[in-house]
Amino acid sequence: MKEINRILAIYDQLDHSHRKVALATVVYVEGSAYRRPGARMLVSDDGRWEGAISGGCLEGDALRKARQVMLNGKPMVVRYDTMDDEANSLGVGLGCNGIIDVFIEPIDTADPVNPITLLREFSRVRDRRVIATICRKTPGIDLREGSRFVLTGQQTDEIPAWLRPDMERVMEVGKPLTTTIWLVGGAVDVFIERMDSGIELVIFGAGYDTIPLTRLATEIGWRVTVTEDCIAHLAPKRFPQATCLLYADAEAITDKLSWTDRTAAVLMSHNYHYDLAVLTRLLSTDVPYIGLLGPRKRYEKMQAAWIKTGQFFSQQALRRVHSPIGLDLGAETPDEIALSILGEIKAFFSGRNAGFLTDKLGPIHERSPIDYQQVLD
Repeated sequence: MKEINRILAIYDQLDHSHRKVALATVVYVEGSAYRRPGARMLVSDDGRWEGAISGGCLEGDALRKARQVMLNGKPMVVRYDTMDDEANSLGVGLGCNGIIDVFIEPIDTADPVNPITLLREFSRVRDRRVIATICRKTPGIDLREGSRFVLTGQQTDEIPAWLRPDMERVMEVGKPLTTTIWLVGGAVDVFIERMDSGIELVIFGAGYDTIPLTRLATEIGWRVTVTEDCIAHLAPKRFPQATCLLYADAEAITDKLSWTDRTAAVLMSHNYHYDLAVLTRLLSTDVPYIGLLGPRKRYEKMQAAWIKTGQFFSQQALRRVHSPIGLDLGAETPDEIALSILGEIKAFFSGRNAGFLTDKLGPIHERSPIDYQQVLD
């Protein structure tokens, strides 16, 4: 989300009466690459750019290709083969050992469904959606390159029947798909990606160690709400990066907050009774991740308190509680603890075990089992 929001911010700063703009999007990766499908870079005709499609090795050539696209108004797919450093046409040893396809398209500011408009809507709504982009087509197909179809939770008849099954599959599994679809009269290359809203972090407690957690979370693009039952702790000058500061007592807090499947709740007030009351309320919600700062015995004491008062929570509900919270990094300072907490939350929502990459067998990123057939070359 942070990269998308930066692209939107730079786009809004440009004088579109004098500047032309293009958008470069990674649509296919085979082997290793620094960025994955869906990575974007906005380019203006004065050489300004925001975002990235690689670790810095492809951007220069992509800028040159983008100028060509802006001049002739025709999108293109550019293939970068980094498998052989010695034969690399870019003149630098990339060392990525991969093939990357980048779709570069001009942005028509008068088009109400141009890609920037769609990114802006996603940033505003912050829902889960699938976007399918026509990257290339044979001459007999009555679609333009750059045409897009959007699948959300809302019913729509605008998605063609031949495309809907693949879009629904991507919505379900979350992995991007680049594929060739044969139709009457020809074929199209389509890039389909699921876009998820950024992680939303709700922090219960506004102590000194909440400050670096808020700062680091917002730095990586998460939305952060800090809430407390002491209004004096919620001074805006202490949390200038926070998205929201909310004053509420523990008994009413869950009535004032909303949750998504990308929300993480972190309890770090250092007040046992406040954390117990909040945790008790949170377990009756569907927030997917609950982290509790402090030693394991603190959480065990809370569980004993529930038994004593006759409160019961299912094992499924209790599995959402992470206590002690954080990865085992040897963290000691508030900043290091914040890093440990954010690392665990990111791993949780990514479905990873957060181990050392050096110990992982096979590639860093999952490989798509579907081959991208270059039938339109």
